[in-house]
Amino acid sequence: MTAVATAPDTETSRSFAEVWLISIGHALTHWYPSTFYVLAPVIGHELGLSYTQIASITAAQAFAGAMSNIPGGIIVDSIGRKGLLMALSLAWIGFPYMIMAATHAYWMLLACAILIGVGNTIWHPTAIPTLANRFPDRKGLVVSIHGMGGNVGDAVAPFVAGMLLSGVVIGGVAINFNFTWREVMVLNVVPGIFMAVAIFWMLGKLQMDGKSRGGDRGMGFMGVLRGFHEILKNKTLMMLATSSAFRSMTQGSLMVFVPLYLANSMGYEPWRVGMAMMGLQLAGFIAAPIAGAMSDKVGPRSIMMSSMAMTAVVLLLMIFSGGTPLFVFFVAVLGFFLFAIRAVLQAWTLDAAPKGMGGSAIGLLFGFQAVGSSIGPLVCGVLADQFGLLSTFYFMAVTIVVANMFVFVIAKPESQAA
Repeated sequence: MTAVATAPDTETSRSFAEVWLISIGHALTHWYPSTFYVLAPVIGHELGLSYTQIASITAAQAFAGAMSNIPGGIIVDSIGRKGLLMALSLAWIGFPYMIMAATHAYWMLLACAILIGVGNTIWHPTAIPTLANRFPDRKGLVVSIHGMGGNVGDAVAPFVAGMLLSGVVIGGVAINFNFTWREVMVLNVVPGIFMAVAIFWMLGKLQMDGKSRGGDRGMGFMGVLRGFHEILKNKTLMMLATSSAFRSMTQGSLMVFVPLYLANSMGYEPWRVGMAMMGLQLAGFIAAPIAGAMSDKVGPRSIMMSSMAMTAVVLLLMIFSGGTPLFVFFVAVLGFFLFAIRAVLQAWTLDAAPKGMGGSAIGLLFGFQAVGSSIGPLVCGVLADQFGLLSTFYFMAVTIVVANMFVFVIAKPESQAA
């Protein structure tokens, strides 16, 4: 009773430093994959890969995540050591990209993608429940700030990668770099190394703090397994997870095929592709805290349904404006609506999860999302090879509509502690 009574005071006095700290780590986990999206057209051209083969690299990463996210969530809830697990995830992610930079074989790209997918598994089931538990009255806001960290990594990395591949025009002056894609991969690991060291040290302090408060202990493996059985029977959680799978088909396909369309169909140079992808993510950066704060006030259901409906509309507008500058404008508009709901979905999942099972619930959510992210790009790859790149956007519009239908049948969120 004493712990419950003092919890609000603890949250009120607690600094937001932990939120920013974990969000910086989240930016790092998104930096490398977002670099790859801009490099993919160049890699595909050099190695002679089809659209299906290019898509299969990101699909392999997502499939590895699908296989390991649920076990990862169970491990998180069993062990509890949040700081240690986040640091481990950060350390895992960068090294496969170093191997990619040295390879000339398609199968090695696939193997590295699988390693990246496994390494990414631990981060979200650890970070998101940690933030939600430490700031329960501002769950939507802190989870959205965490999402903004991912948006920063997603936004800055494509621009930097595109600039290093070709150059950039500033004030009418062209600055050329002309690095190879292999050199860009190596260079992009350098800031990640420094950031990983800093995050490792700071997360170590966070882990010690959690340990001293007695709040960093897991439930034990058997306790988590019993709780996971309850998760599988939770209709709200399962509907949210299924909706997220279809939404991830849209997002995963978009991240692969917008750069391919801009580079191969519209003839954009790498730096312009990077700028367009940065615009997509910056729009999501702006939208995330707005949607998170609104979901705390009016509930997540209406926010998610309106955002996904607008996503479908914007995708159709992109199809009709294909090949024109309006296409790039709609890419940025799409980012505002598509990425706004990411944190809202995560916060809703935590609300519906049984107490102490936040990591497993997030692991389930991201496992379903990874399935969608592995299927969507592969389907779009086949469509692009058979019918052209623009046909993939019809598929994306259908998948986001299906995602919205699953949200529509959920009456309202449950109010449970994560």
